[in-house]
Amino acid sequence: MIHPSVNSPLNIDEEESFLLKEEDEASSEEVLPQIMHLKRSQWWIFVFISIFFLISAQAVAVLLGRFYYDQGGNSKWISTLVQTVGFPILYLPLCLLPASPRTSYCSFKTLVWIYLSLGLAIGLDNLLYSYGLLLLSASAYSLICGTQLIFNAVFSYLINSEKITFWTVMSIFFLTVSALVIALDDDSNSPSGGSKWIYVIGCLLTLLASLIYSLQLSLMQFSFEKIIRKETFAMVLEMQIYTSLVASCVSVIGLFASGEWKMLRMEMEEFHKGHVSYVLTLVGTSVSWQLGSVSAVALIFLVSSLFSNLIGTLSLIVTPLAALVVFDDKLTVAKIAAIIFAIPGVAFYMYKNYLDGLIVERARESLAD
Repeated sequence: MIHPSVNSPLNIDEEESFLLKEEDEASSEEVLPQIMHLKRSQWWIFVFISIFFLISAQAVAVLLGRFYYDQGGNSKWISTLVQTVGFPILYLPLCLLPASPRTSYCSFKTLVWIYLSLGLAIGLDNLLYSYGLLLLSASAYSLICGTQLIFNAVFSYLINSEKITFWTVMSIFFLTVSALVIALDDDSNSPSGGSKWIYVIGCLLTLLASLIYSLQLSLMQFSFEKIIRKETFAMVLEMQIYTSLVASCVSVIGLFASGEWKMLRMEMEEFHKGHVSYVLTLVGTSVSWQLGSVSAVALIFLVSSLFSNLIGTLSLIVTPLAALVVFDDKLTVAKIAAIIFAIPGVAFYMYKNYLDGLIVERARESLAD
C-alpha cells in the first residue's frame, strides 16, 4: 500500500489553529533540543536523508509486494500482515523524543476505542490492497492508488471542514481521468492472466482500499482535533504504533482463520528464489513500510506536516515509474496516458498544499510581530 498515510493526520486548517491557539505549548513539546542546535548543513543532511527514505521506502515496499506474488507467494494475509507488523521499529524514534505531559482531553477508554476502530479499518484496508496488488501489475496498482488524493479531498471536506479550492477540483479531475484510463486498459502484464473481469476486480478492490484509507486518515485527524484535542509527535507515533498493533492482530487472526498458515511451509519451499529470498522479501517489505513511517514523521519534525505530505504525494509518481523499470512491465498507451494525467493531478494537489502553507506562514509571522 502506498501510504501518504504515514504522514501526520494534522491538516493545514488544524495546523493553523494550533499555531494560533497553542503556539507556546507546541514550541515546547514539538521541537527537540538537539534539532534546535543543529547547524544548517546538518539540518539539510537530515532532511535529504528523510526525503530519500520516504520516497524509496514506499516504492520498495510496493515492488517487494509484487515480487512476492511473482515468485510464487500466494498468501493474502501474510501480504497484509507485513504492512503493519514492523511497528516495533517505531519505538526507536519514540524513545528519542523528549518527555512531555501525557495529558489529553479524552479518557483512556476513549483512546482504546479510537485505536481499535482505526486499527480494524487499517487491517481491512491492507487486505484489500493485498488483493489489488495480487491481481494488478505493480505499475497499474500504483497509478490506481493515486485516487487516494481524490478521496482525501472529499473526506477532508465532509469530515474535517477543509475547503475545496480550484486546485483541488483540478487535481480530482486529472486523477479521476488517470484512474479511468487504467481501469479500461487491457493490461497484458496483469497477473490475472489476461482476464478482463479479474483485472477490473483488481482495480475496484484497489479503488475501495484507497477510499477506506482516505476515510481512516480523515477520521484519525478528526480524533486528534475534536476528541484527543492534543497532538505531539509522540502521540502521532503512538497512534501509528497501537493502530498497527490492532491491524497486525487482525491479520494474524485472518491468517489462522483462513487456513493459509498451513500452506506457508509449502509456499516457502516452492518460492522460486529460495527459502532465504522468501524470508528476506517479507522482512524487507515490513521494514520498508515502517521506514516510510519513520521518515514521514522525521520530515514533520524537521520541516512541517505540509512538507511531509508533499513528499509523500510525490512518491505516487515515482512508484509506478520504478515499477515499469524493475518488472519490465509493458508500457501501454493507456499507461502513458494515465501517467500524463496523473502528473498534473499530483502537481495541482501539491500546489494547493503549498498555498495552504503560505497561509500558515503568514499566521506565524503575524504572531511573531
